[in-house]
Amino acid sequence: MKKASILVVDDDQDLLTAVRILLRPKVQQVIVEPNPENILRTLERNAIDIVLLDMNFKSVINTGNEGLFWLGKIKSQYPHIKVVMITAYGAVDLAVRSLKQGASDFIVKPWQNEHLLQTLETVFEETKQTKGQDKTSSPALRQDNDLIGRSAIMEDLQYKMDKVAPTEANILILGENGTGKDLIAQALHRRSLRAKQAYIKVDVGALTETLFESELFGYKKGAFTDAREDRQGRFEAANRGTLFLDEIGNISLQQQAKLLSALQNRQVVPLGSYQPVPVDIRLLSATNVPLKALADESRFRKDLIYRINTVEIQVPPLRERGEDIVLLANHFLDFYSRKYHKNMEGFEGDAVQKLKTYHFPGNVRELQYSIERAVIMAEQQSIRDSDILFSPIEQAIQESSKLSEPTYANQSLEEMERHAIQSAIERYNGNISKAARELGLTRAALYRRMEKYNI
Repeated sequence: MKKASILVVDDDQDLLTAVRILLRPKVQQVIVEPNPENILRTLERNAIDIVLLDMNFKSVINTGNEGLFWLGKIKSQYPHIKVVMITAYGAVDLAVRSLKQGASDFIVKPWQNEHLLQTLETVFEETKQTKGQDKTSSPALRQDNDLIGRSAIMEDLQYKMDKVAPTEANILILGENGTGKDLIAQALHRRSLRAKQAYIKVDVGALTETLFESELFGYKKGAFTDAREDRQGRFEAANRGTLFLDEIGNISLQQQAKLLSALQNRQVVPLGSYQPVPVDIRLLSATNVPLKALADESRFRKDLIYRINTVEIQVPPLRERGEDIVLLANHFLDFYSRKYHKNMEGFEGDAVQKLKTYHFPGNVRELQYSIERAVIMAEQQSIRDSDILFSPIEQAIQESSKLSEPTYANQSLEEMERHAIQSAIERYNGNISKAARELGLTRAALYRRMEKYNI
């Protein structure tokens, strides 16, 4: 724990002195605070890894449950900080409640010093592991596992996530393409009580009718021609953990019926078997289809909607996030500058203005790819207006609306999208991965559009 920074909050001065003496040679920094009202101010001024927080104080907050009150304050503003609760033997039930509200662990006083040190070391190891995971995963995550965003609409989103993540409620994540629904699902899992268990993602919208059952429910050897061995399905792989079904709004009514049966019975039957396998999962789902469209029973089963939508989370489009646009742009600039070994210093004024006035139909994904292209193509140490190019699809739509020729002026939105997709595929000589990346789409989404337009 030599690199750990720990804040100890307790109104017992003798305890604070003892803990400070114990921890000082073991950690990088130990701060003690007798007044819980100073917690948030201290966290604002210091990079704290762990808060060691007493459950009961003599005054200040008259809730009868001060520890849980301050735990909620810490986790709502600094969700990445680990909190270990200090409790007396008679209040262990409150400490258990604190685990459900986001605490990492609790210790009962009086404690053995070795037990306290072991608890803090274990919690700090979790902190380091999550930071390490962030460095190798999506650049749209902070190193502290938190989502980037300071706008009011993102603060509201974070608050709702903190409320629902520790529950077992099934959550439906709604939002346009590119808003970060996958990242929201990952964050919900990390903040849940199943965080140490498996997180399994399935793009169900890309599964064909024949693959749907085998992928989700598994199969037995000999169930079909290429089934050479038993294979576990995604439901079983996510047992005791979280299963994330992406693009759920695109599955057929037949697939919906099979999914509903598995969720209702909490068991799956692998292909080629008659023996049901019990599963215990927490379900997260996501779609870019508006909830009103899902309410159409000719498209989506109402009973399945009720099953997957205990709570819904609406992810805002980037154009509604105000100051977050520049914040995210700077984050991506730093990430890709390091990736491509370029010493970029920031954005020039005209580039910032261009970012602020663009409406980002491709949302965060479009911003990310635009900044990556800008870093690659920039010839100076700062990003200029001319370095930033946006979605080719949107550009085609905007440019065609300005043309007077009948061949463009009378085109529908679908015709313009088809033209943009064809142009991108031709530009990359049929390389679907590169074309999808330029268009701000996933490979699966691009394939679906190609099938739709017979490309």
